[in-house]
Amino acid sequence: MSGSGDTLLNELAVGAGLQVEWRDAHRQDRVVSPDSLRVLLETLGLPCGSEAQCRESLRELKDAKQNGPPRMTVVRLGAPVVLRRQGSLHYRLHMEDGKCIMGTARDLGGGMAAISDITRPGYHRLEMGGVDCTIAVVPSRCPSVQELQRRHGGSGRAWVLGAQIYSLRRSAAPGAEAESQAAPQGGVMPAGWEIGGDFSLLRTLARRAGELGAAGLAISPVHAMFTSDPDRYSPYSPSSRLFLNAMYADPGTVFDDTMLRPLIQQASRIDVDANGCMDWPAIQARRLAQFHRLFEAFDALQPLDILGDFLAFRREGGDALERHACYEALHAQFSSDLGPGHGWQDWPAEYRDPDNEAVRRYAREHERDVRFHAFLQWLAARSLADAQACARCDMPLGLIADLAIGTDPRGSHAWSRQGQIMSGVSVGAPPDLFQPEGQDWGLTAFSPRALQQSGYQAYIETLQAVLAYAGGLRVDHAMGLARMWLVPTGARASEGAYLQFPRDELMDLLALEAWRHDAVVVGENLGTVPEDFNEAMDSRGMLGMSVLWFEQEDGDRPVFRQPQDWAEHSMAMITTHDLPTVRGWWVGRDIAWRERQREYDAEEVERQLSKRNAEKEALWLAMQQAGVADANTALPEDAPIAEIMAYVAGTPSTVFQVSLEDVLGLEDQPNLPGGCGLADSPEDIHPNWRRVLDATVDELLQGEEALSLLSVVRRARQQASGPGGGQKNEASAAGGGHKNGPPGAAK
Repeated sequence: MSGSGDTLLNELAVGAGLQVEWRDAHRQDRVVSPDSLRVLLETLGLPCGSEAQCRESLRELKDAKQNGPPRMTVVRLGAPVVLRRQGSLHYRLHMEDGKCIMGTARDLGGGMAAISDITRPGYHRLEMGGVDCTIAVVPSRCPSVQELQRRHGGSGRAWVLGAQIYSLRRSAAPGAEAESQAAPQGGVMPAGWEIGGDFSLLRTLARRAGELGAAGLAISPVHAMFTSDPDRYSPYSPSSRLFLNAMYADPGTVFDDTMLRPLIQQASRIDVDANGCMDWPAIQARRLAQFHRLFEAFDALQPLDILGDFLAFRREGGDALERHACYEALHAQFSSDLGPGHGWQDWPAEYRDPDNEAVRRYAREHERDVRFHAFLQWLAARSLADAQACARCDMPLGLIADLAIGTDPRGSHAWSRQGQIMSGVSVGAPPDLFQPEGQDWGLTAFSPRALQQSGYQAYIETLQAVLAYAGGLRVDHAMGLARMWLVPTGARASEGAYLQFPRDELMDLLALEAWRHDAVVVGENLGTVPEDFNEAMDSRGMLGMSVLWFEQEDGDRPVFRQPQDWAEHSMAMITTHDLPTVRGWWVGRDIAWRERQREYDAEEVERQLSKRNAEKEALWLAMQQAGVADANTALPEDAPIAEIMAYVAGTPSTVFQVSLEDVLGLEDQPNLPGGCGLADSPEDIHPNWRRVLDATVDELLQGEEALSLLSVVRRARQQASGPGGGQKNEASAAGGGHKNGPPGAAK
């Protein structure tokens, strides 16, 4: 296109929410290339290959803003509903609880009208002249930790335990000849089920954590993965966020010994190597075979006491469940020819659209295969619901779920919701000081334009799915509620652009769903935080995150913030799943792994170790100043885990999260983000998402060292609640993140 064409292209991009210019980590202004803009605009359904197409797309955007009635209007509780009138001002408001309110809207002039006095949060349907839309009335704030403590028991400054589900270990059956082991509700568990975690282990861990004073159990994502491709096991790259990882289902939650005992394998095999890392494919293959055997018995016997529950679950799951189950069946069928790593884009054309008659015919002809995958989701849902119900008996929050930022574009969610999920682009992060080339996470996400046109349907159903069995929600890369860095397929991560999202509507709907599910919300606001984003979170009662390793003052030398200077309205923590454990940070374990993966050469390793030593000195000094470390003791050689826990737990933050890895004093972190393509061999690549804890779930919080550390946490939280404790620092109360903090966590 000509120069005027580029001007039109930029105008269209800005109108669609793309940032044509942005500022990098070095505070240098960057301009997005026209090629990248064209790809991104086409992804948003805005043709721009010529000047005429740009003009037509601009006209479409303008018409939609001026004339198109919204499918949904989001309004705060107590505020009037203002919308464009189309004819009569007389209206019917069908409330979510079934009541119908009739009235006449106020004419505001200029073609606008207002309706007042909607006094109940929820999704209400409005009919007024030519207007027929949903009014989402949202509460002003998400439920707070304090509110849930009052309603469910508990007081003071809360703390929660963080756990990776897959890392949990069940006690092995005694001897290779053993047929079974007791499940928590009296059923039997198949041998070989000791490694890989499941939802019943969460129940056991939650009960023990609750006994020790924890207010909740924060868990790794439990989204549905790929049943036919066990090599895709990163919990942050799911197939669908609408459903659950079926391999975590506990059949003992639903079935009794009569159903389970004949299905028990006779020999137990522990799929863990010498480094304590699991063999995911072997574990999943065994569990899947056992699920098939259980399904066959269930299908043959059809026990009346639980058959009705399964049928009801399937009816309630509706179209979304049937599509997911059909996707799983199709993916399994085509994997033999296309390989397990394929996606629905590789299927014959007639199967790429879930609404195609060929797909419906396949579902009818392979009804048993589809029913099997619905059966797996039923088991998983009932298992997780049971875990949350038990957890909330012992803790005010119960389970705190984790919502991944996106999904694998080859998966079930992208296939079943093609109209609302972007294709041809990947979510990532721009170049920064930590990742100079930028990041491409290989994930897709919702289209903001499609969400607005569809009344945010896909977003709402995702929130409802994740909150269904939780008392809290952590939103991964929460800045994605405001903007996402999108990378065109095949382009370098640095060739992407920021796309703006309807932040206020997405945050408000999140607050509504949190209110409906009686859950707290925590947003991962680490990295480059958009302007006033933390304030927007705070105004809605969303907690930010404050991570010790990044709670440092700006300057040439490291200086850690004193506990009283940490943000109050946040979840304080020492580390995250993407960052070093206390012991690992102290000994530079993460640096050693990056050297092993050949990310760091000898010179960089030396620089990183020198920087780390300076940070250790600074942290030790800060802890001495805070009174949690002996002022007369020199920097210790061993990691001062107890002192560090006391330091962070003693902040005024609303809640403190401590990881199982730190309670157990482990060196290795669950995940090490970053490149590993230069590693000399697979053994030199960090084993992300595969580490199994040495102790069984019954033993984890029984050891003297673990109990001692948790007593430190309890005392520090009590002191933070006492006189003079928990004083709000106005300078940092807007949120837990800091604009000069770390980059967004890589997936």
